Amino acid sequence: MKKSLIAMAVLAAAAGSASAQSSVTVFGIVDVAVRHVDGDGTTKTLLSSGGLSTGRIGFRGIEDLGGGLKAGFWLESQVNADDGTQPQARFWHRRATVSLISDSLGEVRLGRDFAPTYSAFADYDAFGDNGVAAFTAMYKPRTVSGTTPQTAVRDDNQVSYILPTTLGGIYGQASVAAGEGTKGSKYYGGRIGYKTGPFDVSAAYGQTELASSDDKYKLFVVGGSYDFGVAKILAAYQEAKYDVGVASIDGLKDKLLTVGATVPVGAFVIRASYDQVKADDDKNAKRLSLGGIYNLSKRTAFYGTYSVIDNDDAGTFVVADSPAVAAGKKSQGVEVGVRHSF
Repeated sequence: MKKSLIAMAVLAAAAGSASAQSSVTVFGIVDVAVRHVDGDGTTKTLLSSGGLSTGRIGFRGIEDLGGGLKAGFWLESQVNADDGTQPQARFWHRRATVSLISDSLGEVRLGRDFAPTYSAFADYDAFGDNGVAAFTAMYKPRTVSGTTPQTAVRDDNQVSYILPTTLGGIYGQASVAAGEGTKGSKYYGGRIGYKTGPFDVSAAYGQTELASSDDKYKLFVVGGSYDFGVAKILAAYQEAKYDVGVASIDGLKDKLLTVGATVPVGAFVIRASYDQVKADDDKNAKRLSLGGIYNLSKRTAFYGTYSVIDNDDAGTFVVADSPAVAAGKKSQGVEVGVRHSF
């Protein structure tokens, strides 16, 4: 009996030790808005998910392996709370990665994750990639010989190295994604940046193979922000170039600029941005977005956003959920919603 009690005590101590060295977190966001959009006079009103942040549920964990080494995982799925759907055929659409992390050497991360070129722009956009003001409404990679880049936001089969956080403000990432026979999915790129106090700046470059190894989609991004306390100023610029065998597109460039600000006033945050896209074939547009967030608590916020796109020349850009417009016509949208995170 005494030996049994001793054995049970040893097992309990071992279990407690293992528990202290590892952790798993369940997290998520539920975000729903009432949205009204107008595409050159054709209107639509709907309930939409993700006006402020994309709805999601996920699991992430970390295990301390000792000696400054950790293992981690991250599984994250998108959830549309307006109708309860999961919009992608793959369940872990947003992220599915496993990592080995060294305090001094950095992180090796494997799986599906954001492309570094995407993060380098999204981090400096006042509205990010959500709602009627999402910057991706102005960023549409072109189709070349039946192939569209699949790496604009995330990469499948990505292998990344991420610098450690002990380099005095310098941060960076290098990524390679195996195409595995899927056209438009073979990618390599990286990002390097510097952050200290209120100042943050970075640059990124990425290249995607399209229909053949001779067709390349190249993306360069630079951005930065400075937090003055009373306001945070953000700006980013990206240039996409097509080096391809199609004469009408070869050498063509699409350029996107955003300048924005966020202004905290107590529990309220004012947001504003101006975007401009210019293309060599005159698919141009300008956009103005205004919005506000009222933080009811640390986890719950009420928000509203208005955005209008004024297309020039051959531009046909539209805000999220807007009916299509003819070249040179206007698209606009307004939404109010609630976000809760857990």
